[in-house]
Amino acid sequence: MNLLITGCCGHIGSYLVENIHKIKKVKKTYIVDNLKSNRFSSLFNLDKKNNLKFYLLDLNNKKSLNTFKNIDIVIHCASMTNAEKSFDNEKEMYKNNLNCFETVLRFCKKNKAKLIHISSTSVYGKQAKIVDETCEKKYLKPQSPYAKIKLIEEKILIKNKNKIKYNTFRFGTIAGVSKGIRFHTAVNKFCLNAALRKPIEVYKTAINQYRPYLSLKDAFKVFKFCIEKDFFENDIFNVLSENNTVGNILSKIKKYKKKVKVKFVHSEIMNQLSYHVDKSKLSSKGLKLNSKIEFDIRDTIKMLSNI
Repeated sequence: MNLLITGCCGHIGSYLVENIHKIKKVKKTYIVDNLKSNRFSSLFNLDKKNNLKFYLLDLNNKKSLNTFKNIDIVIHCASMTNAEKSFDNEKEMYKNNLNCFETVLRFCKKNKAKLIHISSTSVYGKQAKIVDETCEKKYLKPQSPYAKIKLIEEKILIKNKNKIKYNTFRFGTIAGVSKGIRFHTAVNKFCLNAALRKPIEVYKTAINQYRPYLSLKDAFKVFKFCIEKDFFENDIFNVLSENNTVGNILSKIKKYKKKVKVKFVHSEIMNQLSYHVDKSKLSSKGLKLNSKIEFDIRDTIKMLSNI
């Protein structure tokens, strides 16, 4: 089986690439990135046993994937992902993310490749109750341009459900260490500030609000499950390790880093988000995700311990 991974140098992509040898049936993996995020270190010391070949490509070019043949599965990780900053560069994010998605979708349809599509639980926005995949579209409340784009991608796939085999996975906020680790997501940003002895900034109303968090270890389990089980149901699945409050996340950070300071700040947009996400649908398919975010916090703090 041949894989194509886009966004191979990112937080999720780089972890997947490093561990691809753990997935049965994979013979060759082609990895793609435009390197605009300057995460060159994601390509350092790649293990030969992973049988990888890297291509420097920009998916904004509709013909960028034409060179690939006999691809069985595409894992689409490429995306501009900073939800908070997406308000400042909304047009750029819409253009980039949708163009790249359309390039991948077109390739999959033409080459009969199956698609693992990464969406986000942020499409739910603020929800008063526990929310699952049956939430009607009219009740989805994406707050950021990033989340709105993910919802558009989901709708495009649904319209093409008779032309492609795929799964859409709504990932929770990623936590964990990888070569391409990014520090604009909540857990990692909190850990970085703690390591730098800077105050951890928390939105005033967010301390007791819930967020769904996803360990990189569990994200990898999803990819492995799809590939080994040939699990493609043209459906949407929530993917998270645990729901937790911001306050509890801070408590876990303080367990591994002493003298952590918290600074409460105000945000008109981002401080109102609270949602508790159900993950039983994916569990019912035989994949149970139960990694502890605390261990990702521990590993991230340890990685940053000498700065």
